[in-house]
Amino acid sequence: MTSPRLTRRVVTVLLCLIPVAALAAWRLLPEEAAQRPFVSVTRGNIESSVTALGTLQPRQYVDVGAQASGQIRNLHVEVGDTVKQGQLLVEIDPSTQQATLDAGRYAIDTLKAQVKQQRAEHLLAEQQLRRQQRMVSDGATRDEDVQTAQAKVLTTQAQIDMFQAQILQAQANLRSAEAELGYTRIYAPMSGTVVAVDAREGQTLNAQQRTPLILRIARLSPMTVWAEVSEADIGQVKAGMQAYFTTLSGGGRRWTSTVRQILPIPPKPLDQLSQGGGSPVAAAGNSSSGGSSGGGRVVLYTVLLDVDNTDNALMADMTAQVFFVNASAQNVLTAPIAAFEGPGNSEGKQQVQVLAANGQVERRQVHTGISDRLRIQILDGLAEGDKLLVNPAGSGG
Repeated sequence: MTSPRLTRRVVTVLLCLIPVAALAAWRLLPEEAAQRPFVSVTRGNIESSVTALGTLQPRQYVDVGAQASGQIRNLHVEVGDTVKQGQLLVEIDPSTQQATLDAGRYAIDTLKAQVKQQRAEHLLAEQQLRRQQRMVSDGATRDEDVQTAQAKVLTTQAQIDMFQAQILQAQANLRSAEAELGYTRIYAPMSGTVVAVDAREGQTLNAQQRTPLILRIARLSPMTVWAEVSEADIGQVKAGMQAYFTTLSGGGRRWTSTVRQILPIPPKPLDQLSQGGGSPVAAAGNSSSGGSSGGGRVVLYTVLLDVDNTDNALMADMTAQVFFVNASAQNVLTAPIAAFEGPGNSEGKQQVQVLAANGQVERRQVHTGISDRLRIQILDGLAEGDKLLVNPAGSGG
C-alpha cells in the first residue's frame, strides 16, 4: 500500500515537469515567421558594372622574319631573352648572296672595260671623220666615205651610252645584292622580350614566296586587354570609362584601367580568320561570334584596355575577367534583388514587404538606386536591419 506522503511527492514532480514539457513542445512547433524566408537590409559597397571576358596581349610587338633565303647558321636568342634595338638576332648562311654580290661587281668591272674600249674606238672614229672632212675640201675623198666616218662616230657614241646605262643597271643590281647580303644578318627592330621563336639553327628558310617568321619581340608593358562584350551590353561601355580586371593567377589582385577603344565591328568567325583579320580573342577560340545563325547567334564586340605591367605579373594570352564600372557607391544601404516585387518605375520606386515590429508583414514603397544584379541600393524607405520577405510576388502576401 502506497503511503500518502509518496503520492504527494509524485504529484509534485509531475506538476513541475508540465511547464518544462510545454515549453519544449512550444519550441518544437514552427513559428509562422520563421517558416517564411526573410533577408536583412545591410550596409556595404555596391557597383553597377558590365562584365566580360578578355585576353591579354602585348600592346607593342613585332614579328621578325627573314628576307633572305638560306640556312640559319646562328640563332643568338631564346624565348624570354631581353634584347635591345639593333642587337644581332640571327645569322643566315650568306654564301649565295655573297656569290651574287661578287658576280655583280665583276659584271660592273666588265662593263667599265667595255666603255673604255668604246671610248677609244669613238676617239679613233672622230679622228677619221676629221681627216675625211679635210680631204673633202681638197677633193681627195668621196662623200660616201665621209658619211661612213660620221656613222662610225655616232655608233661608237651610242655604244658608250649603252654600256654606261648597263653600268647603272648593274650598280642597282649590286645595291640589291648588297641588301640581300645584309638580310642574312637580322637585327632587333625594337627593344623588348623574345616571346616566341619559330625557327632553329640549321633550318633552311625560303623567302622567295613568303617571309618566313623566325621570332616575335614584344614589350611586356603596357599590356592590352582584348575584352569581348556582348551585343546586349556594348551600349553601356564608352571610351574613357573606368574598368578593372582580375586574372586566374592574380590571387584576387585588381588591375585598373580605362577603355581606350571600342572596335566598331565584331571579330570575324573562325572560318574567316585564315583570310586575315580578327582579334586575339577571336583567334583564341571565340566560336560564338557570328558562328551560328538564328536566335542562338551571339555577337561580341571587342573593347581594348591598356595597363602597365612593370612587375611582369601579366603574361600574354592570360584570361581576364573584366568589369566596366557604370556607377558605384560605398557604405550604403543595400538589399537583395529577390526581395523586390518586379522592376522599378521611371522614378526608381519599387515595392517590398517588410516584417513590422508586431510580427505582421506590410507592403512598403522604397526609393532605389544602382544595382549590381544581385543587390540594389536603398535610397529611402528602409533602415539598416529591416527584414524583407524574399520572393514577395510569389508569397501570396
